[in-house]
Amino acid sequence: MKIEKIETIRIAEHANICWVLVHTDEGLTGLGETFFGAQAVEAYLHETAAPLLIGRDPLQIDGIGRALTGYLGFASTGVETRGNSAIDIALWDLFGKVSGQPIAQLLGGFTRPTIRTYNTCAGSAYMQKGGQTVANYGLGKRAAYADLDAFLHHADDLAEELLASGITAMKIWPFDTAAEKSGGLYISAADMKAALAPFEMIRKRVGDKMDVMVEFHSMWQLMPAIQIARELAQFRTFWHEDPIRMDALGDLKRYAEASTAPLCASETLATRWRFRDLLETQAAGVVMLDLSWCGGISEARKIAAMAEAWHLPVAPHDCTGPVVLAASTHLSLNATNALVQESVRAFYHTWYPEVVTAIPTVEHGFITVPPGPGLGMDLHPDLDKRFTTTRRTSQAN
Repeated sequence: MKIEKIETIRIAEHANICWVLVHTDEGLTGLGETFFGAQAVEAYLHETAAPLLIGRDPLQIDGIGRALTGYLGFASTGVETRGNSAIDIALWDLFGKVSGQPIAQLLGGFTRPTIRTYNTCAGSAYMQKGGQTVANYGLGKRAAYADLDAFLHHADDLAEELLASGITAMKIWPFDTAAEKSGGLYISAADMKAALAPFEMIRKRVGDKMDVMVEFHSMWQLMPAIQIARELAQFRTFWHEDPIRMDALGDLKRYAEASTAPLCASETLATRWRFRDLLETQAAGVVMLDLSWCGGISEARKIAAMAEAWHLPVAPHDCTGPVVLAASTHLSLNATNALVQESVRAFYHTWYPEVVTAIPTVEHGFITVPPGPGLGMDLHPDLDKRFTTTRRTSQAN
């Protein structure tokens, strides 16, 4: 079996997503996905990656990963790594289809049938286009599951609603607006009070029944981040995620020493070497990784094993697309040190089922993968009818 063609698909309605299909000469196809800079990733996949892939055995996953590791772009979550991550996910999907097994089984087997999931409280229009800024959060748009608006204004009602559905953990980010206002250098007393209000509302309404994670999107400088951490201590938060930019990992130790909540980091890191640097700071409490940014399933499983050697849990990130959610859940159902799997109900209840044939299921606060080999899903056959698609292919002349 040989790789015959590389195909990329983008949709204008969710312009940050890039899907890749790895076609073989035996008619089997593997599906991968990444997020952010979709057009740039598309260009990399066709101009650089495809010539290295076409004609190769798709089951030589590690060998292909080595071949795709270039002179530049190998140590970050840049275009090269995001594109390579999507390819790697697609190759594991192919491996599953060839063997007739789900990816979790190929990784070493299911260590659990389901895993606890937390709800990342985005709305269905969150990050449809553009970069990680408040302007792209979809605030004010009328939509089902407007959880971002809800946590900003009615966090107590949202927590109660989630608990009624069986979800016992939620992630919110009420400090982002203040961070953008000051460039992360300063938070006023008024902004601090406003950002703490959702936590106060949650604790007053449901007590400690709800675990609350705090996302900071790497927007703060160290001193205001520490100031915020001290104020949050009273609310017994579950973890603090990416409080500062992950460009000087040694500074994380000062933050971890000041915070009563564990430090969670980081979806913005790539490769096991960068995660080794994180672990060596002795600051990490929870290792967060994104399969479509860190190097794919192959790299993620190595990072998870490395974290386990440090007696630390992993918590795969997903606030992107349905393929990454499925791949991440497969890893979470295999990795013995997986703590919890992120999911976004505003996505899996709305647009995810419109773009793929099956999605991971969430019941009573636990998530599992769809049945079937590989990922257990394919792109929806009516994708071109439902969305404004752009397809591009590369194949041997």
